Amino acid sequence: MLPVFSLVVDRDVTALNALTYPELYKELGKGRSLSYKTFCIWVLISIYQGSVIMYGALLVFDSDFIHVVSISFTALIVTELIMVALTVHTWHWAMLLAQALSLSLYAGSLLLLDNFFDRQFVTTWIFLSKTTAITAVSCLPLYIIKALRRRFSPPSYAKVN
Repeated sequence: MLPVFSLVVDRDVTALNALTYPELYKELGKGRSLSYKTFCIWVLISIYQGSVIMYGALLVFDSDFIHVVSISFTALIVTELIMVALTVHTWHWAMLLAQALSLSLYAGSLLLLDNFFDRQFVTTWIFLSKTTAITAVSCLPLYIIKALRRRFSPPSYAKVN
């Protein structure tokens, strides 16, 4: 949750550009950035990523259900950290700290919580490769779409920076 809360310190534009171009706030005042369309897009993204993570984990697991839990939950955590990183416009030290702290706390819990995770399995290359593959399939298409959209239809604040 720390990385999501750290988005509060994200800035779209610098203070100088905000004072120079006050019409940027006119766009936010219309409420278009938080519309039903935006909400539906985020719901569809969540359904896509959740489906990829769960079905991917079910397809690549071997015989133990605990491996499905390990792979799917790790892919979920890493996917959310990547999605927060893709949302950030201007990085702040608190964001980097939140990302690093979240990842290290989760890595520590993988090794300490023997009841929920198979420690021998989560330290293998098989676990790392399966988790990386699922995370890549859940995040890479969204990154490509976002990069293409930013390239061909940039938001108004990106045009002044």
